[in-house]
Amino acid sequence: MVLGEGEKCKESSEPENPIGSSEDQFKRMLDELFLLNGVLNIGDYIPWIGGSWTCRGIVKDYVAKDMVDVLLQLAQVSNRDVKLSRTIVKAFTLRTYDMKSLWSSLKTAGTLKQAIRNRDITSSVMYQCIPKNTQRQAMESSATLSLYLVLFLASLAIFFKAINGGFLRRKKLNLPPGPKPWPVIGNLNLIGHLPHRSIHHLSLKYGPLMQLKFGSYPFIIASSAETAKQILKTQDLNFASRPKMAAGKYTTYNYSNITWSPYGAYWRQARKMCLMELFSARRLDSYEYIRVEEMRAMLRSLFAASGETILLKDHLSTVSLNVISRMVLGKKYTEESAAGNPIVTPEEFKRMLDELFLLNGVLNIGDYIPWIGFLDLQGYVRRMKKLSKKFDRFLEHVIDEHNERRRGVKDYVAKDMVDVLLQLADDPNLDVKLSKTSVKAFTQDLIAGGTESSAMTVEWAISELLKQPRIFEKVTEELDRVIGKDRWVEEKDIPHLPYVEAIMKEAMRMHPVAPLLVPRLAREDCSINGYDISSGTRALVNTWTIGRDPEIWDCPDQFYPERFLGKSIDVKGQDFEFLPFGSGRRMCPGYSLGLKVIELTLANLLHGFKWRLPDLMSQDELNMEEIFGLSTPRKVPLEAVIEPRLPTHVYNIC
Repeated sequence: MVLGEGEKCKESSEPENPIGSSEDQFKRMLDELFLLNGVLNIGDYIPWIGGSWTCRGIVKDYVAKDMVDVLLQLAQVSNRDVKLSRTIVKAFTLRTYDMKSLWSSLKTAGTLKQAIRNRDITSSVMYQCIPKNTQRQAMESSATLSLYLVLFLASLAIFFKAINGGFLRRKKLNLPPGPKPWPVIGNLNLIGHLPHRSIHHLSLKYGPLMQLKFGSYPFIIASSAETAKQILKTQDLNFASRPKMAAGKYTTYNYSNITWSPYGAYWRQARKMCLMELFSARRLDSYEYIRVEEMRAMLRSLFAASGETILLKDHLSTVSLNVISRMVLGKKYTEESAAGNPIVTPEEFKRMLDELFLLNGVLNIGDYIPWIGFLDLQGYVRRMKKLSKKFDRFLEHVIDEHNERRRGVKDYVAKDMVDVLLQLADDPNLDVKLSKTSVKAFTQDLIAGGTESSAMTVEWAISELLKQPRIFEKVTEELDRVIGKDRWVEEKDIPHLPYVEAIMKEAMRMHPVAPLLVPRLAREDCSINGYDISSGTRALVNTWTIGRDPEIWDCPDQFYPERFLGKSIDVKGQDFEFLPFGSGRRMCPGYSLGLKVIELTLANLLHGFKWRLPDLMSQDELNMEEIFGLSTPRKVPLEAVIEPRLPTHVYNIC
């Protein structure tokens, strides 16, 4: 009831309604009411300039017997941002008659839709809810007015339900600990130019599972092996999707590649293609000759530069790009055209790949404060669009050339991964049809994923060894004993070189390719370590912090490959203290190829050459800073001087 039991509205000879008793005026009032309840009010969407209030509690000492009691209780709550005045209470009450029949009628009808269709209910509601001084004139009003009133009263019911239930229920969530967010920006003010390090320092205060707010979006960050396991294994399916971010939209053909595509039939099919077709053991073995040829070409180039200062990254990027280009594209497109007019020069293509990895990892403000995204304050979106056009021009040429080669050939045998993708696109039995755009997106993914990780890891490994000459001595002793000095290391030798493998793993531990992995998205509400995680929450795993956890690793800041000797820790995502390629459904599907290239490259560089820093540079002067993107390459590319350590004839057969 609106009024207490036994109370009746007093008859008044003089109308007290300030808007008058005219039916037209009353209709205009209701029209205005519904108009204002539906307008796009700026303050609703930019709350920090609009002002807002939230309910923080309800007095429960007195049990409300009617709606006026409820309103008076709300007016007495002292910790409310905006206090309900007596005037507001009167406005809500509106001197209405007993509304008990309204709620019982709605309850009986079951749904608002049924209630509106029931003319008996709407007419009853109408006449019991209109003030007496306008009741007689309103009795002849149209059905539209009745509908307005029902909708208005239903809105009030929803409003009170939200106050009594929704807001308070949300406050009861047991959220992970974390710093209090600022309006608009959340906790972005706490994130520096190296986000993985900023988040690491926050985790030391707030624990292995904390919640941050980046602009409008909540993030949970796992900073221990156990919490990483909860996200990547225990609740893997729930966290198998990706958030919508500008990098995925503009650099991967609108979330069409395997990295950024959301969880669903399309992504499941893409993952199956990678595991069963593109990166199967049989197919990778069939490309071994390519890896051997390109490795020998790099070793010849390095031998020619003996005694000189080299920029190691250039050589590593070249061999990685050439291997991937031949496996994926069928040839080294960056060197095509004897006339010196390639589709893209090697230097430009390397810059494109560097830009791609940078832009896929940056903190783009528009991703976190979407209502200012159109401003592109940092210029990242503009750079993404420009880069996308460059890649699209290149990939269009690649696909057109492959289609021309396949045209008219019966039972064409795939020669590279683009051929495989085009054959799959022609397969009518696929659950999800592959479009030309999908083929381009996957091709770009294969090229990018296969170049950055291997080059970056090897460069960091050599950098760390230059600061510790004892490791050079130990690893060359192993190489001489297992391989000898009359040949180069082959892929079949790698399982017999445990110290080389330990050096690679230690480099990945201290310098993970993706220190925060790629963000995941909670598809449903869940609980982790007793904390409530709402659907839509984004999740990051700080592998950089996990790799430096003193509870797992002794002397975690020291480069010490011996820690992996005799241990069963591998890179396949089952050991959550060591996740260089991630884990679970969204683990990097091409990790096996990456391992082959990294191990073979590192082993031959250590086997074939002596390494030292340029003259006048000491070990302490070697810059070990990184830059942040989707990966963390060296801030200053490594310069070193090399000398051959094998007999001359070995280099002649490269």
